[in-house]
Amino acid sequence: MTNQEVELKALMVASQGGDAGAYRALLGKLAPRLRAYYKRRIAGIGRSAEEAEDLVQETLLAVHFKRHTYDPNALFTPWLHAIARYKLIDHLRSSKASRMDVPIDDHQDLAASDDHMAAEGTHDMTTLLGRLPLKARQAIESVKLEGKSVAETAERYGMSESNVKISIHRGLKALAALIRRDRDA
Repeated sequence: MTNQEVELKALMVASQGGDAGAYRALLGKLAPRLRAYYKRRIAGIGRSAEEAEDLVQETLLAVHFKRHTYDPNALFTPWLHAIARYKLIDHLRSSKASRMDVPIDDHQDLAASDDHMAAEGTHDMTTLLGRLPLKARQAIESVKLEGKSVAETAERYGMSESNVKISIHRGLKALAALIRRDRDA
């Protein structure tokens, strides 16, 4: 797990526990990451920086209202990516732009700490996922990182829907164990 992931997760868990300072720090660290993510996406389809800033604010509000849904045993960055991705899709739908106009599959972009830094945690996440069995890795990447439905994932990989759910559950448990083992080593 990267230092960024550890820090963001710790701030999120502390904010869930009522620590207002941790919550302000979390939002302060998320804003530049989200800004960089949205600027790349919006600029790619010829839209304004103001739209990117609107999306940053909408996403921060969503994090605020949905923070109780974050599972402290899960990675924080994929949870954030899912919110950011859906806010982008909603924005493109409402502005009559097509989802196909902009690539939105790169969860690594949210790992960048500001507009000028590259993603630091990509290798660590890729390495961790690579340590999982193939079915678990595919299910987690498809549903949790790409935002596909369980049904879409089942069809894509020739699995039953219940097998996809079980693979995700077992894979996330295995990831948590790997992270604990790496942290304690």
